[in-house]
Amino acid sequence: MKTFWSVLLTIFPLCHVAVADTKLAIGEFSQNRLEGWEHKSFKGETQYRLQPIDGMTVLTADSHAAGSGLFKEQRIDLEQTPFLNWSWRIGNRLTGLNEQSKAGDDYAARVYVVVKGGLAFWQTKAINYVWASNTKKDSVWPNAFAGDHAMMMALRGPEALLNVWQQEKRNVRADFKTLFGEDISGIDAVAIMTDTDNSGGNAAAAYGDIWFSKD
Repeated sequence: MKTFWSVLLTIFPLCHVAVADTKLAIGEFSQNRLEGWEHKSFKGETQYRLQPIDGMTVLTADSHAAGSGLFKEQRIDLEQTPFLNWSWRIGNRLTGLNEQSKAGDDYAARVYVVVKGGLAFWQTKAINYVWASNTKKDSVWPNAFAGDHAMMMALRGPEALLNVWQQEKRNVRADFKTLFGEDISGIDAVAIMTDTDNSGGNAAAAYGDIWFSKD
């Protein structure tokens, strides 16, 4: 069954090295751009589209009993730009799910960061920043399929308002140290996914621009 980390670890060629800067763009959706983003389907197709919302172009996602995502391979130097920034919103919640179980491993919105394990592919690790429907904000738990190789962190929970933009900022290097006990210097990919394939439900979300910053 699917988790982005388990697919990404099998498809990494040599990654492009990101040039250090105070702001490093990863997802330039507001510029109507999807260059560098690749698609991966696990079951069915979540529909991703660049569309105008609230006067700006964003990436929308609509999932109907489907699980597919977009990922971008790019080496990010966390010593230079450790902070991951993005905005997102969801249109509905997936009710009645145990998000710590395989049957409930669905989310209206996820943003992943991945560190590949190289030839030791089993050492690939990921953090899933999720908009949870049934789990309290700030909760952390291992992914139901990947175990402690992919840690889930609920940045938003059932208390968050629907159709309201939320701005996120995470120190990825600090989060990896907290969740894995490792002081990593870089990551290899960023991914997003809106998925409902395990529960057979429906979810809609929108993602704004994604970038890394020095502070």
